[in-house]
Amino acid sequence: MTSLRKIGSSDLEVFPLSLGGNVFGWTADEETSFAVLDAYAAAGGNFIDTADSYSAWVEGNEGGESETIIGKWVKARGNRADVVIATKVSQHPEYQGLSAANIKAAADASLRRLDTDHIDLYYTHFDKPEVPVEEIIGALDELVKAGKVRHIAASNISPERLKASLDFSDREGLARYVALQPHYNLVSRDTYEGPLQDLAAKEGLSAVPYFSLASGFLTGKYRPGTTVDSARAGGASKHLDSERGRQVLTALDEIAAAHDAPVATVALAWLAAQPTVTAPIASARTVDQLPALLGVADLRLTEREVARLTEASV
Repeated sequence: MTSLRKIGSSDLEVFPLSLGGNVFGWTADEETSFAVLDAYAAAGGNFIDTADSYSAWVEGNEGGESETIIGKWVKARGNRADVVIATKVSQHPEYQGLSAANIKAAADASLRRLDTDHIDLYYTHFDKPEVPVEEIIGALDELVKAGKVRHIAASNISPERLKASLDFSDREGLARYVALQPHYNLVSRDTYEGPLQDLAAKEGLSAVPYFSLASGFLTGKYRPGTTVDSARAGGASKHLDSERGRQVLTALDEIAAAHDAPVATVALAWLAAQPTVTAPIASARTVDQLPALLGVADLRLTEREVARLTEASV
């Protein structure tokens, strides 16, 4: 049985891989999404990540498709008490921004789509510096006091705004962020390492990184001369043009061979070994893609292997 990890100062205990729900209602239809969710849960997974805006970018979608699918799955399986559902506010086409009124309205809309009476972890998706942190935290605190949200978190926020938010929560005795969702992986380290990571460590926040596999590049399927049929191919293949990308692939190949493990598992294991990281987020649009992601729960890299990857990714 894979041991669960605690999120920050919360009472949430989660599987060491968070299943990304961005593909649900986009590259995975409802039937396939159910199959992926079933396989994840069968492996012990309990931490599902989504957002109210997923997947508004698809022609014909309105946003909230992912939440709706997750809500239907949870209701069909009767497992709400067994899963930790994280969703986000600020980017839904009808609920833009982080004004107090919008946060409350968006949360109610997410609860309806998820068909649940509470959200376990509620993120501000993209910070809006024009909105005072006092207004944002105040609205989130009201949701917690109302029982609609258990814990709050932040994504895509500057160290300065994060610190101001935490200080305000402490000063006023209001709900406090317990987690941070940064863009972070082997080929994008400066998006988290430095002041933001230092602050998360100092304040006891858990990091739950997104783009953990760099849009698929860190699965190892993108190689010179290969063509990959994926909606993310353009973003992933660009890393082949950088020296860092090629160096990282070489190091991943070596370590993956030593462990007889998929390249993706090794990339996630490096991330899981980093300070503050509790559970990387990765998505699977088919059940076949899931084992390489789930492997992070059991793969432990040696200090030398972690250092080798860290050096290759400088």
